[in-house]
This record gives sequence, structure tokens and C-alpha cells, in this order.
Amino acid sequence: MAPQTKMKSSPLPDDSENKTENKEEKKATLSVVSKKIPAELSQQLRKLAHDLSNSMETVMQASYLLGQSSLDENNKKWLALIDQAARDAARINRELRELLRAHSE
Repeated sequence: MAPQTKMKSSPLPDDSENKTENKEEKKATLSVVSKKIPAELSQQLRKLAHDLSNSMETVMQASYLLGQSSLDENNKKWLALIDQAARDAARINRELRELLRAHSE
């Protein structure tokens, strides 16, 4: 389904507040994951993270290729939104994999 031609312009939240909240969430998550993750669960989670990584790579490559075509300004905004979301998902997945590596049996 093609994106609508008119995007809503809503103010974005202050990014500095989000970064502070993310750091606090990360600290809380790390303290919760102080115990070792059982090997069987860790293996399943690593497989899922690997599969997610492959899917995100496909999205990022498709986003790059779309960026090489001539797009109108509205579609460029949609593309930027997709690209940023894919990069965020890939970063979160890397962090998840790091947690698994650090806390697996």
C-alpha cells in the first residue's frame, strides 16, 4: 500500500529526554539480567536474533536501493522514516545479542 501523500506534522518529543530514559532503562535491564540465561533458552534467543538481523539487513538494503531512485519530497520523508526505524531495530538487536553473549551459560 502506497503511503498517503500528506504526512501529519506533529512535534517530535525532546530527544534528550528519550536518551536519558533509555540509559536508565538499560541500567534497569542489566541489573535484572544479573543471573545467567540457561543455555537452551540462550540458543533459541540467539537464533531469533540472527534471523531478525538477516531480515533487518534486507530492509536496510531495500531502503538504500530506494534512496538511489528519484523520489518526490514526500516519499523521501517516508524513506528516511523507514531507514531510521531499520537502523534503530538493528541497533536494538545488536544490544540484545550482546546481552545474550554476556549472560549466557
